[in-house]
Amino acid sequence: MINKPDRIVIDTNVLVSATRSRNGASFRLFSLLPSGKFEIAVSTPLVLEYEDAAKRSYPNKALSDADIDAILDYVCQVAHKQKIYYLWRPILSDPKDDLVLELAVAANAKSIVTFNAKDFRQAERFGVEVIRPQDYLKRIDNDA
Repeated sequence: MINKPDRIVIDTNVLVSATRSRNGASFRLFSLLPSGKFEIAVSTPLVLEYEDAAKRSYPNKALSDADIDAILDYVCQVAHKQKIYYLWRPILSDPKDDLVLELAVAANAKSIVTFNAKDFRQAERFGVEVIRPQDYLKRIDNDA
């Protein structure tokens, strides 16, 4: 029997962190996308949120809009694309976090990878673990 890799949802703050620095867990997580150690899930609302946040975070244009578009194109190419048919809102205090949780539930994701675990306290009600990028990396490194 072939084990399928864990499906995860990566919160916007992790994507923005990965685009700001090549040092750190966020960048390493995205660099491991082609490894097959895990699979990410995206939805149209989450990709739009990624785009908005990434482009807003570069007022000095360290990355151009075209660079960000290329990164997001790649993410969309390798990710599991999930349609959302049922909205659970409002569950969390931030509607942008609700869309991450809704995606995780719809995509049957094991984990939400985020720096803001406190914002996702209700995720456990849906059987979704909330974990920091560095802790998720430790897990998949130990599973290798």
